[in-house]
Amino acid sequence: MKQTSCCKEGDSIKNLIKMKRKAAGLTQREVSERVEVTERTIISLEKGKYKPSIILAYKLAQLFHTDIETLFCLKEYLTNEQKE
Repeated sequence: MKQTSCCKEGDSIKNLIKMKRKAAGLTQREVSERVEVTERTIISLEKGKYKPSIILAYKLAQLFHTDIETLFCLKEYLTNEQKE
């Protein structure tokens, strides 16, 4: 399966939350209720302006049936760091 590229360059914290949320047909409010945070937190996460706790990252990964590394583009980040 082809890995989907993460957010555009310039984002503070790259992630696939918005893409995964839309693919699941969920609103920001529904996601916030399922992972027990405010809707504002989900909005900030999608914009890359908020660093989630490991617990929240885990809950989001479970909700979207993926792993934390994929959801937050950590594999891509680590690969880029190794190139430098």
